[in-house]
Amino acid sequence: MFNFTPKQFISEGPGIPDLSLLKGCGSNVIIEDGVRIFHPETITLGDNVYIGHDTILKGYYATETIIGSNVWIGQQCFIMGAGGLTIGDYVGIGPQVKIHPCKHENDRLDVPTSFQKIIFSPITIEEDVNIGIGAMIMAGVTLHKGCMVGTNSVVTKSFSKYSVLAGVPAKLIRKRN
Repeated sequence: MFNFTPKQFISEGPGIPDLSLLKGCGSNVIIEDGVRIFHPETITLGDNVYIGHDTILKGYYATETIIGSNVWIGQQCFIMGAGGLTIGDYVGIGPQVKIHPCKHENDRLDVPTSFQKIIFSPITIEEDVNIGIGAMIMAGVTLHKGCMVGTNSVVTKSFSKYSVLAGVPAKLIRKRN
């Protein structure tokens, strides 16, 4: 039998995208129908940002989420800022991409994994990065300038400038030149 105290789940509200509540918001920001924004007071959007239909952009009370200028975020993405998230300029994020900077510890066998401590690790996506449809970017990853991530890849480690990566887990395919 498990020996643990269940945590209380608290709603973060409806996530209505009221841009005036953001920490900062540039010009020409387009937010499509169905986008949900949580903890907007921790989120900064640059100029010329597009956020596609039904995307969830989830800030976190203790960290900042910074999205640069000329960033395109596709439909049905889940982007979480817990642990800290920085997305540089000229980044393209395909539909259904998941960016998730936290994970559960899993060392204890007497407590279900989902009730163990959460570890937050920042994610940095530098400028001119392109992330393919359905990819997942996990805790602690840095994608340096010019990286390209293949469709449905799971990125669990950092990659250097101009890397082309794909797979589960993602591996270096080649360097851009």
